[in-house]
Amino acid sequence: MPKQIAIIPEPVRLDIKDGKFPLSPSCQVVAEGSAVDVASWFVRTIATGAGLKLAVNPSTPANSTGLVWFHLDAGLKTLGPEGYRLSVTPQRVDVFAPEPAGLFYAAQTLLQLLPPEIFSSKPLSGTEWSIPCVEVEDFPRFGWRGSMMDTGRHFMPKEFVLKFIDLLALHKLNTFHWHLTEDQGWRIEIKEYPRLTEVGAWRKETVVGRTYTGSPHPVYDGKPHGGFYTQTEVREVVEYARQRFIRVVPEIEMPGHCQAAIAAYPELGNTGQKLEVSTLWGIHEHVYNVEENTFRFLFKILEEVLGLFPGEFIHIGGDEVPKKEWKQSRAAQTRLQELGLANEEELQSYFIRRIDRYLSGHGRRLVGWDEILEGGLARGATVMSWRGEEGGITAANAGHDVVMAPEQYTYINSQQTRDDSTGIHRGDYLPLTKVYGYEPVPAAIDPGKSQHVLGAQAQLWSEFIPDSLKMEYMAYPRLCALSEVVWTPAAKKDMDSFMTRIQTHLQRLDQLGVNYCKQIE
Repeated sequence: MPKQIAIIPEPVRLDIKDGKFPLSPSCQVVAEGSAVDVASWFVRTIATGAGLKLAVNPSTPANSTGLVWFHLDAGLKTLGPEGYRLSVTPQRVDVFAPEPAGLFYAAQTLLQLLPPEIFSSKPLSGTEWSIPCVEVEDFPRFGWRGSMMDTGRHFMPKEFVLKFIDLLALHKLNTFHWHLTEDQGWRIEIKEYPRLTEVGAWRKETVVGRTYTGSPHPVYDGKPHGGFYTQTEVREVVEYARQRFIRVVPEIEMPGHCQAAIAAYPELGNTGQKLEVSTLWGIHEHVYNVEENTFRFLFKILEEVLGLFPGEFIHIGGDEVPKKEWKQSRAAQTRLQELGLANEEELQSYFIRRIDRYLSGHGRRLVGWDEILEGGLARGATVMSWRGEEGGITAANAGHDVVMAPEQYTYINSQQTRDDSTGIHRGDYLPLTKVYGYEPVPAAIDPGKSQHVLGAQAQLWSEFIPDSLKMEYMAYPRLCALSEVVWTPAAKKDMDSFMTRIQTHLQRLDQLGVNYCKQIE
């Protein structure tokens, strides 16, 4: 395979032809209607590295050579909303897709057909900007392809969030799962409840080392940490992602992982105890109470969240909910008895069902970690299976949609090399090759129910990842591998081919200034 044909993720079909198309100042880019935005994005992108100042023309010029033409073609609906065809000859480039998303992914493929220097942050001279002649037909295997980034444990600046979204788009990933609230920090402005960010967004210090709740003699760094995203910044991120055909799925944790919120509003808890924003990692016993005032509080928060995030899915966490406080709370036990529930697991299910009804009543879909299966699953809920695959198998076989996120394959906050001494990982070993080998549809799912597997995503939990450079180091190149897991047909995946192509792809990451891990295992 010629060096320049190194596309990640691997297309469904790629036929290499003789010749190449020269990209030069005399080229004309053609697009009409809703194809114009994608064509304009492509023109802006190549202008930086190649220094080419091309315009987008709304109609076909008299000269039919030297064209890069973006066509919307409703006749290609069989490719799906994200599929495309790409034809490159020495005379012209034709991009076909039934919808703009497909044109965008074709544009990403075009960029990867150019030399890696096209991704440079400044114009480069002496580079031949040509595209090898190819015929490509391509579409994704799954409709949910993404990554979660935890900004609750460690806040990440907005500028990095935007860069992270650009990198997802480069790899044809279409879902940014934004973990916004935690025991250690509340990161989104809620106008109705200003103390969530005045108090909940800041902790006085952070535990040092791999130390969790219950560990004896924890040591702290003595440094305040915090930050949050204003609603203006959130809207900017969502719009930036939309332009790159990425949906943003916000996560507002409940009924556990909420100590920061209870620190801001103690009446939300079960004990009346005044809490601080947590400075420790691990599972915390402090959870929301099940009083009507708390549901009103959460509904008001969700009202503002729905106004900021127009996408279909809203993630509500639902994981790691200790029941100790509910068992000891007279109010919780009274509610349990009034509802005729058998135990605290059913009380958690009642909690999730209340939230599910609110979201479905507003035209949205609830997503939660697989603990939401406990006590009975809300009818419209989608399960994100993280504790292995069992939760996903159970949910899919019961007719519920599933996003596969098993920790042994997708937790890329795990160490990626055997001799990793960075201290920014959670300890277990997840090399790139294991990520690449993951199959998102377990054999235990009934073949007639496999369509309930929406896709898969990677998880970047940030307990030990304090800044954006280290976040990039943990994400890449493992997200490159995951992109092929969720895009490329299973029968076309080939480890040897991927390991060859990744060498060229890493040159692209170099040009983009990505602090990726250089040691691949």
